[in-house]
Amino acid sequence: MRIPWSELCLVSSPFYSMILGTQACPLGQIDLPVMFGDRANFRSEVLTFEVVDFLGSYHTILGRLCYTKFMVIPNYTYLKLKMPGPNDIITMGSTFSHAYTCDRKHYELTTAVINSTELPRLKESSTPAALDCNKITSSTTFHPLKETKAVGIDPTDPTKTVWIRTQLPAR
Repeated sequence: MRIPWSELCLVSSPFYSMILGTQACPLGQIDLPVMFGDRANFRSEVLTFEVVDFLGSYHTILGRLCYTKFMVIPNYTYLKLKMPGPNDIITMGSTFSHAYTCDRKHYELTTAVINSTELPRLKESSTPAALDCNKITSSTTFHPLKETKAVGIDPTDPTKTVWIRTQLPAR
């Protein structure tokens, strides 16, 4: 975007959840104006973005703060964002093929990052073991524990229950 480095505000706290189990340290934060809509019906607000120095499948991720400022209602099934505008409802959308492409790229990137950090650790800490197919059925078959109890999930229908464990390990 050709924004000078001097425009970034330094931050010292990392953020999480971009890739499961990892953290990202931003280069800084920047406030930028964001506009949704067209000439006849638009909304503009200033949002704060974290600037990171790693490859990603998305250019930006709009989160809860954006949704709050713009009063957005997301519909993930139809890939739509709806928000009030000065003249009418503003609707923003995407295509399923574009969403699939972005999700696929994010999956491939995430897999590569996790493999690059986990694989060396796994090679050091594990040794290959022979798999005994006769023992698999007994260990993978579901057997309810004795320390479980039934909990009703629908007060109007006592037959709808789930079983929960009553004693969890101390780990």
